[in-house]
Amino acid sequence: MRTSRAVGIREVARLAGVSTASISRALNNPASVSAELRARIDAAIEELGYIPDAAARALSSRRTRTIGAIIPTVDNAMFARGIEALQHYLSAQGYLLLLATSGYDPEVEYTQAQNMISRGIDGLILRGDVHTPGLRRLLAAQRIPFVNVGVYHPDKPYASVGADNETAARRACEFLIGLGHRHIGVVAAIGRHNDRASARVRGIRAALQAGGLELPPQWYIEVPYKLDDARQAARALFGRRPHPTAVICGNDVLAYGVLLEAERQGLQLPRDLSVMGFDDLEWSRHLRPSLTTMHLPTDEVWTRAGEYLVRTLAGASPPLHHEVDATLVVRESTGPAPAAG
Repeated sequence: MRTSRAVGIREVARLAGVSTASISRALNNPASVSAELRARIDAAIEELGYIPDAAARALSSRRTRTIGAIIPTVDNAMFARGIEALQHYLSAQGYLLLLATSGYDPEVEYTQAQNMISRGIDGLILRGDVHTPGLRRLLAAQRIPFVNVGVYHPDKPYASVGADNETAARRACEFLIGLGHRHIGVVAAIGRHNDRASARVRGIRAALQAGGLELPPQWYIEVPYKLDDARQAARALFGRRPHPTAVICGNDVLAYGVLLEAERQGLQLPRDLSVMGFDDLEWSRHLRPSLTTMHLPTDEVWTRAGEYLVRTLAGASPPLHHEVDATLVVRESTGPAPAAG
């Protein structure tokens, strides 16, 4: 039985009945060959067990066909879903995905980017737009194209793909105000080094101000993206009198924690309390009560980020910014404010 190390590109070319140049084109730029030719080459590669030499391809093309992505954490289901969609797209384009986490620390993100660049990534996907000046200088000096996901900043010179978080959160709060709620609390993600979280809080405050309402300091709590922390925050909110009749959460995970604590406290949703999330994770529609939330097309965001880099690396000039719509999904966790509210 032949091993992959004993198989070369010439043998693949002979079996597929094409030139070695055609093999190179198919491997380095799949879109440059026909589907029929690509299928023949793929069949020959599979039969022979051929594995392209990544180092040799990088030397000849000055590309490794590797895209890096740095996310805050793998703990959040939203990131996992986005990365899965990105990897699916990049794989179809003949690219490899290299993944790292930053823990919401810009300095760690910078170090991870240095590591990735040293390993020859062609492009980089970053979460949000809170980066160190050193990282921006590094990317410019190394001419590494990058795109910020999860934000939409058309006024900035850096590529972005995402929703207008401030506007989306304002709409969420306006929905609750429209239901008659005047006592609205917030369980937010920690805003430090998280421009998405801080933008959502700005949107909520703007909606409250426009409605002639206030957000008392004791009704605003920032916590990490953890169920336990969200439950503790909810416990603090519900332990005060009066307590809010509605709670907006920085994302669905935090909303799950609030829902769990509300049940423990004997509150009936939405009779006694309305809860709203953000992101629309899969579990949100299966909970009882199901969660009202702002839906973000996570798959589209990450896929479009990948498309931006692949097209840029191919010499095209794709639009620098792409906005996705955040849509309100009304479910069972929200209703009219209690009569006494």
